Amino acid sequence: MSLYMKKLYVFDGGQPKAAVIRTYETADFDALIEVQQESFPPPFPSELWWNKEQLTEHVTRFPQGALCVEVEGRIVGSITGLLVDSAAMAASGDHSWAAVTDDGYIRSHAPEGDTLYIVDICIRPSYRAYGLGKWLMQSMYEVVVQLGLVRLLGGGRMPGYGKHADTMTAEAYVAAVLAGELKDPVITFLLRCGRTPVEVVANYLEDEESRNHALLMEWRNPFHASSHEL
Repeated sequence: MSLYMKKLYVFDGGQPKAAVIRTYETADFDALIEVQQESFPPPFPSELWWNKEQLTEHVTRFPQGALCVEVEGRIVGSITGLLVDSAAMAASGDHSWAAVTDDGYIRSHAPEGDTLYIVDICIRPSYRAYGLGKWLMQSMYEVVVQLGLVRLLGGGRMPGYGKHADTMTAEAYVAAVLAGELKDPVITFLLRCGRTPVEVVANYLEDEESRNHALLMEWRNPFHASSHEL
């Protein structure tokens, strides 16, 4: 098994700062939980922050999908994934975050799966201007290629939808974002990362801002034969 390690520079305005994206491990758990606490302060429920049991499952079951980013030696963000089988997921009929990710414990990880499914991406608020989210997503694309998977998939929240839910459907909202008529903090970010829409999912996650909707978005492995058939 090859663990992930990449050195790069990110920018605080015009100031370059040394960064590392790497596989996270047990010694990082306290810092990863601190990142969650800073990113999702009260009234966000603390029981939804990562706990050490969940993080232990991540590094044990699928360490290739457990990445963190350090800036000048400080852990400031993470991204987590698991492998799923596309056919089995479609057949289950329940495409909620809780069902697919086992409430974040990833005991649903399918070692022979064809798709890397994103569980979570999180950046400390004071570092969100550094472009780290895009770098973490790019790193997961590299994992997809290295493992020979078909694609990366995940549900993107639609936090801007709540302001428009009384006047348009979730599908119409997504269409407006894709047409450039509206911007959504999450969906627009994922588009900038190279993700493309698959379908809108209702009751994906308890999320008032998104009216519990999410947009499934994928990135297909350009080296996989299935992408050549599109």
